[in-house]
Amino acid sequence: MRRILLTLLLLVSVCCSLSAQFRSTRNDVSRINNAGTVSGPPGSETNTTAAADTTAAADTVQGFSIRRLVRGYAGRDTLTPGYMLLGTAIVPGAAQMYNHDWWKVPVIYAGIGAGVYGGIWSNRQYHQTGETKYKYYRTAGYAVAGLVYWGQMLDGVACFKTDFRPPVPAKSTIYSLLLPGLGQANNGDWWKIPIWTGGLVVCGYFYHFNDIQYRRFRWITQVGEKDSGYIGAITANSAQTYRDIYRRYRDYSILAAILVYTLNVIDANVFAYMADFDVSDNIASLEIQPALIQPLTPFYTYSDTSTSPAAMPALGVNLQFTF
Repeated sequence: MRRILLTLLLLVSVCCSLSAQFRSTRNDVSRINNAGTVSGPPGSETNTTAAADTTAAADTVQGFSIRRLVRGYAGRDTLTPGYMLLGTAIVPGAAQMYNHDWWKVPVIYAGIGAGVYGGIWSNRQYHQTGETKYKYYRTAGYAVAGLVYWGQMLDGVACFKTDFRPPVPAKSTIYSLLLPGLGQANNGDWWKIPIWTGGLVVCGYFYHFNDIQYRRFRWITQVGEKDSGYIGAITANSAQTYRDIYRRYRDYSILAAILVYTLNVIDANVFAYMADFDVSDNIASLEIQPALIQPLTPFYTYSDTSTSPAAMPALGVNLQFTF
């Protein structure tokens, strides 16, 4: 029970930290004063001279706002997938209400409630009778509750409608955050799924192996220190050295799993942004054509006086390189 609660708490904290990192792009209309200068967005110190109808597009990073989250679920604002994930992590079923999938809300709470109730009831029976089967029933009940909780977050993001054509970077990021490899599937990079899932499986295998060896040598160390008559090929001092080595290797396995998991999320996000990037064979082109080159001082005309030299257009070559 304690492990499940810690896992859910860790997931909520990750959602809170990541939701503030999603970027929101908006167009800020430039503020033009009487002198004809255009001032930048609030907080900038640079001014640029421009025409009165000039607009400046500013890409700003907005921090987390409880007010925006509440306004979004109240139907007064549009939420991003990051806010969607945060809201449904705090209140299960909130994403389904925002997506107007009302029929899913009772199903979610029924699944979570049944799993929690089954786990609590099995835990009481296990302590009363001591039968091992109730211990497994308890684990299964809590696992069902956790799966329903996890599934409602994934469903909320999957059913979230956007105005952009897929893949949406925020969705791909959340998919890989909830299930490694799912973001790559959303991007169409199916060949990457075995790489990331295989990497996590390998890290899990080495963690399990090193944990077994660590527990083994820790037991030998404890038995040898108690002077219980333990006789073996490995002494207590040698077992202590092996115990520390395998404990270090076990910690390295955890760090490796965290690294693979993080790279999986970054890969889904980056390649979702690069989905529209042109990688065709005609990505670079060179065009050369004759052109009439205008003078740098076009205000000099053919009828200027002799004191000002005439600036006439010249025949030249126009070179255009696209990449």
